[in-house]
Amino acid sequence: MDLNGKQKSKLRSLAQTIKPIFQIGKEGLSADLLKQIHDYLAKNELVKVTRLNTCPDEPDELLEIFRQSGIEVVQTIGKAIVLYKANPRLKDRIEL
Repeated sequence: MDLNGKQKSKLRSLAQTIKPIFQIGKEGLSADLLKQIHDYLAKNELVKVTRLNTCPDEPDELLEIFRQSGIEVVQTIGKAIVLYKANPRLKDRIEL
């Protein structure tokens, strides 16, 4: 699902109020961390992740990994990445 401009704008406004939940550090984006992000997105649909200075993965590599695993990259600002994955089974889901 590719997000259009209005949808991304709404998700960015929602993401302003949330704090980063996950940090990608010296281990890089491991399979366990990616699974935790997927699990969190299944319950919340929107998450903010930060990339620490010690992360060996390049930012473009991280974004590509997220996209390949079915997660939409809404925005990147500095070291923060906002991710979204729709879950139609959620009771309180984000309406785009």
